[in-house]
Amino acid sequence: MDFKQTEIKDIPQIMEIIKAAQNYLKSKGIDQWQNNYPNSETLKEDIKNNNSYIITDGDKIIAVAAIIFGDDPTYDYIEGGKWLSSGNYGVIHRAAVIKEYKGRGIASEIFSQTFEFAKKRGITSIRIDTHPDNEAMKRAIKKEKFNYCGIIYTESGGKRLAYEKIL
Repeated sequence: MDFKQTEIKDIPQIMEIIKAAQNYLKSKGIDQWQNNYPNSETLKEDIKNNNSYIITDGDKIIAVAAIIFGDDPTYDYIEGGKWLSSGNYGVIHRAAVIKEYKGRGIASEIFSQTFEFAKKRGITSIRIDTHPDNEAMKRAIKKEKFNYCGIIYTESGGKRLAYEKIL
């Protein structure tokens, strides 16, 4: 398996993964990733900013994530808690794994690669958030020993549980 930056040509395969994740969340009654988000324009922006990464198995894309280093305005305000650090941080957004590969440690690989990228850049913490009802992502976050920090709100007003891990 390879972990690499996304290219524009990868968008159709990635959108299949995103659409499957959107359908899964919808089937669980979770309003995360609905209303045409994320979409191909979101992916193009991530690619343009060198923030989009994929994991491949041969020619098949099996996972995607946006890994961003720098301030995220969504994290400026946190309710009911506080961040563990105040320095530079990285963020994992829009992570999804293809159904056939779930339970195989692919999410852990996304986290591991993110931690390595951060260390190389001198970044000492990673933040992530998820919908309060997204049990699968909450399990993945807990497994990686992130600390719950409070509630943040997305640009569209969605409530998210926010976590941080000091590296």
